[in-house]
Amino acid sequence: MTRTYLPDAFATDKVEAMVKLLVLDPLDAEQWDFLQSEKTQDLQAAPGSGKTTLIGLKLALMADAWTSPTRGVCVLSHTNTAKNEIADRVGLLAAGRSLLRYPHFIGTIQSFVHTFLALPAVRDRKVEVRSIDDAAFETAALRLLQRPEYSTLRNYVERQHQGTGIVAGATFTYRDGELAVTGAARDLPFGAQSSSGKQLDHLKRTLARWGIFRFQDMYAIAQEYLARHPGIAAAVTTRFPFVLLDETQDTSAAQHELLDLVFASSSTVVQRVGDTNQGIYSDAASVGEPASLFPLPGAPELSVSRRFGPQIAAVASRLVVRRPQQVRGAGPDGQVAVLLFDETTVSDVVPTFERMAAVTVPEDVLVRRPPRVLGARQNPKTSPVYPQSISCYLPGYTPTSGPTAHRTLIGAARAASARWKSGPDSHEAATELWNAVRASVSSPTGDGLPALGRLERSMATTGGRVRILLRELLLNANEFDAVSWGEVTEQLAVQLKLLNGCQLREHETEITTAAAAGAALGPTPAAAVAAVPLTRAVPGTIQSAKGETHAATLILECLEKTGKKFDVTEALRMIAEGSDPLRELKSVQAAVQLVFVGATRPTHLLVLAAHRDRSKKYADAMAGAGWDIRDLTEH
Repeated sequence: MTRTYLPDAFATDKVEAMVKLLVLDPLDAEQWDFLQSEKTQDLQAAPGSGKTTLIGLKLALMADAWTSPTRGVCVLSHTNTAKNEIADRVGLLAAGRSLLRYPHFIGTIQSFVHTFLALPAVRDRKVEVRSIDDAAFETAALRLLQRPEYSTLRNYVERQHQGTGIVAGATFTYRDGELAVTGAARDLPFGAQSSSGKQLDHLKRTLARWGIFRFQDMYAIAQEYLARHPGIAAAVTTRFPFVLLDETQDTSAAQHELLDLVFASSSTVVQRVGDTNQGIYSDAASVGEPASLFPLPGAPELSVSRRFGPQIAAVASRLVVRRPQQVRGAGPDGQVAVLLFDETTVSDVVPTFERMAAVTVPEDVLVRRPPRVLGARQNPKTSPVYPQSISCYLPGYTPTSGPTAHRTLIGAARAASARWKSGPDSHEAATELWNAVRASVSSPTGDGLPALGRLERSMATTGGRVRILLRELLLNANEFDAVSWGEVTEQLAVQLKLLNGCQLREHETEITTAAAAGAALGPTPAAAVAAVPLTRAVPGTIQSAKGETHAATLILECLEKTGKKFDVTEALRMIAEGSDPLRELKSVQAAVQLVFVGATRPTHLLVLAAHRDRSKKYADAMAGAGWDIRDLTEH
């Protein structure tokens, strides 16, 4: 088969020249091995090990050496955020920007499935797609349920606790050579041939004929399309001789199965990169069990983290629950601390953390990467135990929805504005703001907004008008009130819709969410303000912070999913006792895995907050390891 890129693409001199051009740190042996590998393989990468930088470097080298005008590189990721980061990196160079257009493809697995499999399958059925969105499907399904022909189904779901979820979550699954209607995560509570089963099937297929689908439907539709048209997989693999899959640990079983149907039996080189110990979204493998799908046995590892130093690395190494890994810290010397509190001092946790960050972290680092406050839950449930969630520590905390909503757009705009005005990183500030905008939109196609460098500059174009609005945000974000913020986001929403059909989520046009979150942190003592300038911490879920890097991170103890244990206490116990994470209860492993994700975000300061009555003995045991133990009840 004709080679698609020059044979010296990864020659030592070319790699060294590209590293110098991109101003990257020298590569270690493991990075060199992956960079120069041209075969199918997996790579297990510890947090902060430079995975994304390495991917960007490899893609830049491939782009510089690519020769085929009709065959391309396919880069897939789990989220738009990860996809955007890769696109931004390859877009830094002229050669890299070629990967952003035909014949190459950089996108999420979802958008790949839509583009090459599911949407062609729907069009083949002469159906015009109106929406692929779970929320839009729910609205349409519940409205359709009110029709007389669905009376039996309606009567059934109305008698069940949260019964409307049966209809709202009706999903296509590919079974026995055809599309079957099932629940989103479990089997239906009635038989397919019952009256309710037949009516649900009819309702689901009616919405499909109208072009209204759930995200998960598209995988089943794609599977059926591949089964009916075997030549499709061959066409896709011919188009893409090289596939790079990022954040592999978050790929679901359905996604893995579909990608295997396309690529597993082909000559396409598939390189998968990720960290199985951060797999908090995937249903591909149970926590604590060997991940049979990723990484494959014998896969090389990147175990050196340049994000943080030995102290935080030692914590990370004790909290891995899927695959043992000794993380080696080669980043800044950091500090690990524990804040012990009770019901009367819980409100002091976040202000104490902010003061610690101001003293521990260089001011310029805090400006670039504001401190973060993270918890596994946003709101308490019905259990009387305390504390359960972020809002127990921050009573004014206003939870936001969606995986990227950890920082509201106004908060991101203010942070980017401060960075814009504080120094030479004006381009990075603009990129930071644009990425926040990209995370604040919903897209009908799943592709989202392009990288900043791909926006047109002429004022006569939509891209140029968007750039003008971004500049206004960078100049004035900290002076906006509710009215002026509403005006500028209304203009932005119009331009984004013209640019790529994207809708700015409604809550992003409001300023009250950010104000409430800031107010929730409470007043800062005057003495503390006089002593050191404080940077307000940004609250959010651990899940929302995945993939981020912070200057300082506070992990708030929350009740784990089963409502029986507390996550930070269990993490402290495991560290203090030196227990084997793989032998812990599955519920404990899942809770500690979230703590691991949060604990590997900071560069300089990691603080764990835990209730004194449960955790003091574990925290005191870590004082000998150099941890800073602070009992707020004693001050």
